[in-house]
Amino acid sequence: MVDLARPAPPRTGSWTNVLLLGGGLALAALVLRAIDPGRIAGLQNFFIIFGSLLIEAVPFIVMGAVVSAGIEVFVPARAFDRMAALPKPLQLPVAGIAGFAFPVCECGSVPVARRLAAKGLSPAAAVTFMLSAPILNPIVIASTYVAYRGRDTLWPMVLGRSFLGLMAAMAVGWVVAGRSSSEILRPRPDEEHHHESGPRWSSFAGHLAGDFLFMGRYLVIGAAAAALLQTFVPQSIIGSVADTPVLALVAMMGLAFVLSLCSESDAFVAASFVQFGVGAQLAFLVFGPMVDTKLGILYSATFSKGFFRMVVLVVGTVTLMGTLWIEVLVG
Repeated sequence: MVDLARPAPPRTGSWTNVLLLGGGLALAALVLRAIDPGRIAGLQNFFIIFGSLLIEAVPFIVMGAVVSAGIEVFVPARAFDRMAALPKPLQLPVAGIAGFAFPVCECGSVPVARRLAAKGLSPAAAVTFMLSAPILNPIVIASTYVAYRGRDTLWPMVLGRSFLGLMAAMAVGWVVAGRSSSEILRPRPDEEHHHESGPRWSSFAGHLAGDFLFMGRYLVIGAAAAALLQTFVPQSIIGSVADTPVLALVAMMGLAFVLSLCSESDAFVAASFVQFGVGAQLAFLVFGPMVDTKLGILYSATFSKGFFRMVVLVVGTVTLMGTLWIEVLVG
């Protein structure tokens, strides 16, 4: 006779994760003992950058997971049917401006966009929201204002960032238009054939934990890659091109990609690069929240092959063209 009250055996996957973590810590300890003491400073810098990126981004992963789980459990599908019923010319602008209502950083906007697409919103609108939210949300607008207050470039930076961010997000949405959710999203085994039963708050907690763990593991990989780049790429390479037209814009876009800063704090970093012009600083603030090292990992894990490359090309082109015009008009 089978004892139904007997607890199920533990999952082997959890023990595997524990063993991998323990082995990784042991390996790190051996490396630290064998490393040349002269290189300790560089290693310390790596861990400082890695830890700061995690501390900066994890709260927004949590925020995005909360919003994502709330959409899945508490928002009825018919709400997105109404959004999809909007005239096609309005869908992308409305999705982009909707980012103002969600104070979600770039890391948190990825699971939200996935959930929106899975709930029936068009992938084009979901992607437009995902890219615009980290720039148009009120916290980012306020931080940009504070970072540049007292400067002649205050309003070009605040308004230029919001406008170019919206244009770049809509451009990517336009490229994605016509594709279905199954074509643009990578399959998630935990989402297939999953029907909720029981209390809503229990379902909410399950989705919250699943989204956080799914995005968190890729955030760790992206943060480690960003820390490696920051530690070993000399900053003098970037400073030497500050006075070169066009190249300065590309350099600041590349720096934004490498630094992988949170959009709610990157304006203070951009404002510190006083040797660069308005256009270059704006390129840093528009390109970074849409394309950086950790987002490359998140996009690759969430969307189909080629999506990240397409975002880099479209956002890079719109950012470069827009900041060149602003450099001419304002600079």
